[in-house]
Amino acid sequence: MYFFYRILTAVGMLALAPYYALRGWRRGEPSRTLRERFGQLDPEIARRAAACAQRMSASGEYRPGAIWIHAVSVGEVLAAAPLVIALKKRFPARCVFVSTTTETGQQLARERLTQADGVFYFPLDWVVAVRRVVRTMRPAMVIVMETEIWPNFLREARRAGVPVLFANARISTESFARFKRWEWLVGPLFARTMRDAEWFLAQTPEDARRLVEMGADEDDVEVTGNLKYDAEPPRAGKFCEWLAAEIQRQERWPVVVAGSVVAEEEQAVLAAYDIVQRRWRHSLLILAPRKPDRFDTAAAIAEASGWNVVRRSRLDLALKLAANLDESAEVLVLDSIGELAALYGLADAAFVGGSLVPSGGHNILEPAWYGRPPVFGPSMENFREMAAQFLSAQAGIQVNSGEHLGRVWSQLIENEALRKKTGDVARALAERNRGATARVIERIASRLEGEEQTAALPEANAPRPDSVTPVDSVPMRKGERSSR
Repeated sequence: MYFFYRILTAVGMLALAPYYALRGWRRGEPSRTLRERFGQLDPEIARRAAACAQRMSASGEYRPGAIWIHAVSVGEVLAAAPLVIALKKRFPARCVFVSTTTETGQQLARERLTQADGVFYFPLDWVVAVRRVVRTMRPAMVIVMETEIWPNFLREARRAGVPVLFANARISTESFARFKRWEWLVGPLFARTMRDAEWFLAQTPEDARRLVEMGADEDDVEVTGNLKYDAEPPRAGKFCEWLAAEIQRQERWPVVVAGSVVAEEEQAVLAAYDIVQRRWRHSLLILAPRKPDRFDTAAAIAEASGWNVVRRSRLDLALKLAANLDESAEVLVLDSIGELAALYGLADAAFVGGSLVPSGGHNILEPAWYGRPPVFGPSMENFREMAAQFLSAQAGIQVNSGEHLGRVWSQLIENEALRKKTGDVARALAERNRGATARVIERIASRLEGEEQTAALPEANAPRPDSVTPVDSVPMRKGERSSR
C-alpha cells in the first residue's frame, strides 16, 4: 500500500507544481514559499540548521541538535507558543525551528513565535521534497502539533534516525468516522505509518483510544492534556490600545466580538447583532472572519445588509485620517491576522465562530482568558472535551441560531452579575486545566537529555579492545527486539 502511495504522490506533484505556482502568483506570495513546499529551504534557514546540526564545534565542544516543531495553521501555532517558550528555557543550547502549512499559520508564527530560530513552510509529502528538508535540517527531534500524519515524511524521518513525537494529538469525531468508513482500504497504510512515529501525546483518553484503533502502538500513546490551556493572553497591540481609547472616548456600549467566523455564519452573526443594536443604538460589532479569503466577502455581506462598515485594513494608525474611529460605524471588520485574541478583552459579549455551521469549532479559551463567557454553536467537534467542560461548569453558553445568539448576547449585556459570574468561572476553568506543556516537556527531555549525556562523552561510545559490551546495555530503537 505504501508503494502505491509513494507513486501517487510522485505523480501528484506533477499536477500540483503548476497549481501552487499559479496560486502563489495570484496571492503575491514570495518565491521562497513555493521553493520551501518543494523542499528547498531559505538559505538563511539552511545555514542556521546546518550550524545547529553540527554536533561538535571546532573546539570540540558538544552542540546539541535542533528541535523542529510543525504547526499546521493558526490553532496549532497558538498551541505551540507555550511549548516553544518552554523548550528554549529547558534547552537553551538547542535551536528551535517551526514549520507551518497554511499562509495564515506562517504569518502568525512569524509574529508570535519570535523565540524560534526560524520559520518555514512544511514540505509537500513527496519523497524528494521531504528527504531534502530532513537532510538539510538534521534535527534531533520533530514535534508535530495535533495529528498531521504524512506517510512519506514519517518514513524518511525514521530512516534518518529522527524521532517524531505527536504533541497535543487528537482525532476528531469526523476524521475517525471517515477512517472507519475507509479502513478496509487505508487501514494497513495507517498502521504501518503510525508505527514510524516515536510517541503520541494525546489530549484526551478518547483521542488515545482512537489513535490506537488507527494503528498506533498502545505503548507509544499517552494522555498529557491540551496544550492550548497553557497559552498566555497576547499583549495588547497598538491597534487594540487605539480601539480601546476610541471606545471610551465615544462612550461606545456595548461592544460585541464575533471571532473566527466562517463562511455561512456571517448572516447569523449580523442577525444576532441586529437584536442587540435595536436596544443599544451606540453598540459596536467587531466581526473577525477566520480566513483571509473571507475578508472581502464578510465586509460585502455586512454592507449589503445595510450596516455602516469600517475595515481594519483601511485604518492606518500613522495617518491623521485614522486618528478617530468613524462615530457612525456599526460593524468593524477585523481583516487582519493575530489581533483577534486581545480584542476579546474589549468585549461585553463574545461569540466564537466555526460552530454554528458544521466546521468543528474554534478555541473558546481566548475570551475566557479575559473573563468573558464564551458563546458558541453546536459544532464543536474539534474542541469537544473543552466545550463539554465549559458547559458542565456553566462557564460557557451554547446557541443554535443567529436569533438565539442575539438573545444570549442581550441577556449577558443587560445582566452584569450574570456576565461577571459566568466570565469568572470561565477564567478559573481555563487556569485550572494548565499543565500539559510541563508534561510534554518532560517526555521530550527524557529522550533529548539522554542523548546529550551520551553524546557529550564520546569516549564512552568507543568500544575498548579489551572489553565486551553486555547485550542488555545496547540501546534499542522502537520496534527492535533482542535476539535472546
